[in-house]
Amino acid sequence: MRDRSAVAAGAEGGLPIAWRRTLFFVLVVATSIAMLVLATLALSPGGIDTLDVLLLLMVAATLPWQVTGLWNSTIGILITRFARDPVAALFPGAAIRGDEAITAKTAILVCVRNEVPERVIRNLEALLSGLATARVADRFRAYVLSDTTDPVVAAAEDSMFGAIASEARDGSAIIYRRRSVNTEFKAGNIRDFCERWGSEHDFALVLDADSLMSAEAVLRLVRVMQANPRLGILQSLVIGLPSTSAFARLFQFGMRLGMRSYTIGSAWWQADCGPYWGHNALIRLAPFIAHCSLPELRTRGGRKVPILSHDQVEAVLMRRAGFEVRVLPEEQLSWEENPATLLEFIRRDLRWCQGNMQYWRLLGLPGIKPTSRYQFAFAMMMFVGSPAWTGLLILGTAVAAMSATPRDVIRPDAGATLLVLMLAMLIWPKLTTFAHVLTCNKERSAFGGGPRLIASMICETIFSLMLMPIMWFGHTMFLARLPFTRSVSWSGQLRDDHRVPWRLACRVLWPYTLVGIAAIGALAVTHPAAILYALPLAGGLALSIPLAVISALPRVGARLASIGIGRLPEETAAPASLQALALPAIAAVRPSSM
Repeated sequence: MRDRSAVAAGAEGGLPIAWRRTLFFVLVVATSIAMLVLATLALSPGGIDTLDVLLLLMVAATLPWQVTGLWNSTIGILITRFARDPVAALFPGAAIRGDEAITAKTAILVCVRNEVPERVIRNLEALLSGLATARVADRFRAYVLSDTTDPVVAAAEDSMFGAIASEARDGSAIIYRRRSVNTEFKAGNIRDFCERWGSEHDFALVLDADSLMSAEAVLRLVRVMQANPRLGILQSLVIGLPSTSAFARLFQFGMRLGMRSYTIGSAWWQADCGPYWGHNALIRLAPFIAHCSLPELRTRGGRKVPILSHDQVEAVLMRRAGFEVRVLPEEQLSWEENPATLLEFIRRDLRWCQGNMQYWRLLGLPGIKPTSRYQFAFAMMMFVGSPAWTGLLILGTAVAAMSATPRDVIRPDAGATLLVLMLAMLIWPKLTTFAHVLTCNKERSAFGGGPRLIASMICETIFSLMLMPIMWFGHTMFLARLPFTRSVSWSGQLRDDHRVPWRLACRVLWPYTLVGIAAIGALAVTHPAAILYALPLAGGLALSIPLAVISALPRVGARLASIGIGRLPEETAAPASLQALALPAIAAVRPSSM
């Protein structure tokens, strides 16, 4: 039987989806080949020997993530600039009036584990209040699904969630349930909900502890899904909440710029095989319950292991069942809080790394779409490329240090061109949106004006070029230990601003610093001119400890917020859904002539 959603997708305006995917993969492959040819030319002095082949293999391993980002963002910014309605061009089914009756019953699932209850309640009550104001609260029921293991946090949850669960909120009931056995983590928690209450609802809105969505955004998702009966998962574009943490401000400013063009571009060719990030998304429950049970993974000894990064697996299974998975690339629909410090960011990222690396065992799932297999592979390449970057630094430094002159190893012209192009591809998604915002009066003003926008982009680029090698090295160490790791730590995230003591930073980041200083030192002693090639990788590692400490200092974050570095549109003109939260970053904005 022909997939009816595929027929509908093929009827979308513009280039047919099959052609889009073909064109995209041709662009990615052609660009990758061109980069490898350039890398071969750069390493050609003295001929290509075994070490050169190893370096070329490492370059090849870094390219999928870079080149995909290059073309996603390029396509995305072209659509943004030239399409009359970019969202309608990507997903015609999103074109609704906005006043359609809410007929579906929706469960709001808030998944928590060892989190501060006050923050969860703040965000949830803001959403429920908005639904009550819209007079649709009776169509929603909130479920706080807890996997908390910390007895102190559990006691606070029992008290606070229990209190609000016993009250009616303008017709919208709240149910609090904490599992005593945390089987399969969040995925198991949601599956438990499906078995208990899933049949009572049509849709489920999945939220994390740090998620915030306005009632208007939720109602938009519900109306779109009501109008598209073959739509299985609708993912909103999640952006960062304004923060006074220096680390979070710089990170999410870059993320805000990069995500827009990247997501629009990826939605152009992924179409009905879109992403699901596990939160701030609407799910059609009937097919989810029937088709999205996670497959079992077992060790060689037969021990069952949970799938950690369950979200993309569920998206693939939903698509296999014939239902569309779409992303709605509109900003100001939903927010999340980003880690406030480098150490918290590393901890979260390594948990994702372990989850994504499980996908290699799912590449052979029967019946899944070719695009879905690519998404699995791409999710792994995000982390597999990290050892390649680290290897380029270590092996490249050793080869250069042992050579008579750097010219014996690399051609200056081709080498410099390769370096510039690789760095440009890494920051290209941000650069494309930055150029777009800078040339649009309304958007430029929303980011605080041209001078602030330019200053923020300069600061974020320096910050990003320091952060990336730190994350690559962290992934490399983690992957080296992964075969011997039997469990994953999943404790509550420290979401509030907090200092990072020098002693703690040194204890965690000394290997990073050692490798960075050793690479720079080896070249300084042998061939100082070659430091330029190593600095983009070694510089961030060498400065990882001061970066962790300084970017966590409250006074640094407060100063950046006060002068507008990393300013987001929500700080310039806070939407109603954020005003009630009294976020310090929004309060810190003051009039300025800058």
